[in-house]
Amino acid sequence: MKKIAACALLACATAIFYINPASAQGSDATPLPGTVLAGQGTMRFFGLEVYQARLWVSPGFAPERYADQPLALALTYQRNFTAQAIAKRSIDEMRRVAPFGPEQAERWQTALQAALPDVKPGDTLTGIYQPGNGATFRLGPRVVGEVADPEFARLFFGIWLSPNTSEPALRQALLAARTQARP
Repeated sequence: MKKIAACALLACATAIFYINPASAQGSDATPLPGTVLAGQGTMRFFGLEVYQARLWVSPGFAPERYADQPLALALTYQRNFTAQAIAKRSIDEMRRVAPFGPEQAERWQTALQAALPDVKPGDTLTGIYQPGNGATFRLGPRVVGEVADPEFARLFFGIWLSPNTSEPALRQALLAARTQARP
């Protein structure tokens, strides 16, 4: 029974979600100096909230060049997930952004799993991206880990920001302020 429940929960994280940008809540205080809130969205599966996402970017941020600019992405979870489940799903999604080999996938999954904590409802996990420096992860205000590989970081944040994302509606919601500001 526990395996069935765990599989159902993982399916919630990997299936097609309904996104409602207006319902994402949480602090608009920037987790990265010099950035502003660009957009937000709520991931849902069969009506259940999985997480609320918020994106902070620097003024002048260009979505088509997301990997060239600092940003912060905060996910406030509404369900329990293990670091292992998050890391595995992240590697699967990163493959949508760009191909990489099985050895690289194994190294990145191990590094990401070590950098992330297990999460429970209400936990906010924030990824900080500084081009050329990899990714730093915070649980609330506390740094919990990092993956100091710039290529990993580019593909990881591409899960949400690349045109190849599996969730284009969430990408649009996260970039709402940036796309509305363009002529």
